[in-house]
Amino acid sequence: MMTKVLFLLFSLLSPYLLLADGHIFVYHRFDDNRYPTTNISTKELRKEFSYLKKNGYKVVPLIDIITKVNNNEEVPKNWVAFTIDDGFKSFYTHGLAVFKEYNYPFTLFIAVKYTEENYKDYVTWKQLKTIAKYGDIEFHSYGHGHFGQMSDEKIKADMDKGLALMKKHLNYEPNLFVYPYGEYDDRVAKIIEPYGFKAVFNQNIGAVHGVCSDANDIDRSAVVGSNAHDFKLYLKFQELCGVSFQQPAIYPKNKIVKTVEVTLEDKNITSADIFISNNGWTKVKVKNGKILWYANKKVKLNRIKIGVKVKSKIKLMVLSK
Repeated sequence: MMTKVLFLLFSLLSPYLLLADGHIFVYHRFDDNRYPTTNISTKELRKEFSYLKKNGYKVVPLIDIITKVNNNEEVPKNWVAFTIDDGFKSFYTHGLAVFKEYNYPFTLFIAVKYTEENYKDYVTWKQLKTIAKYGDIEFHSYGHGHFGQMSDEKIKADMDKGLALMKKHLNYEPNLFVYPYGEYDDRVAKIIEPYGFKAVFNQNIGAVHGVCSDANDIDRSAVVGSNAHDFKLYLKFQELCGVSFQQPAIYPKNKIVKTVEVTLEDKNITSADIFISNNGWTKVKVKNGKILWYANKKVKLNRIKIGVKVKSKIKLMVLSK
């Protein structure tokens, strides 16, 4: 699968964490301890919400951030938006009350199949209409399949079916879309483009600058499971513009990352650190803004991260098999 590039800039300058760009967070389940890796307790959720109130952050509707991106405007540095993926019933039974308590807007991205077929752990169409009184409902595919492993025809059929059902039950045509599992490749992106969404989202840690952000590739930080403890850390991230990976361009054969090639906008940098999953960080040389490192490192995962760190600036690239 082709790469999805994740840009991060870690800022250490402000005790109040207001030097970073705007941020979008994603949740899944609430007070559902059966699935700890995708769950957050409402106790932890209240801690996060209280922290934002005490430290000068403004929680805004997601579409407000996207409007800034589409207008090529900087996102205010204290803006935060919240999203919830899939449509688990625990949001309706547990999470929604906390959002109402703090009067925080949110966007719920639903995988339509689970609602349409009355899956036990998912919200009903009736419950979605209630939720829509307090936040926005947007699209997360019909069947929540791995688009990178599906044919063009199956992806289109999935999209068309889900969108038609949203129109039927909610009388609404979604403006925003989240890739299932937050993963895609160039082929998938081209299939999604004609649907004309105002923005398309992944699920990778990051931030939203606005001017240099790609509306078809917006980062969101997942604050569930063990990641929930990193909420304050994620607020420090900035989107780093003008940095690009040339290699690797696809998931490496035999799970061996042979070469890492990166271009940096700053031509004065002479050294950097490279991260590869299962291998940690390695210091490398930079010449005229170019990094060319013959790594030959073995990885074990089907979804790996390769990163570059220059002083406090970090960029991560995600490769999925």
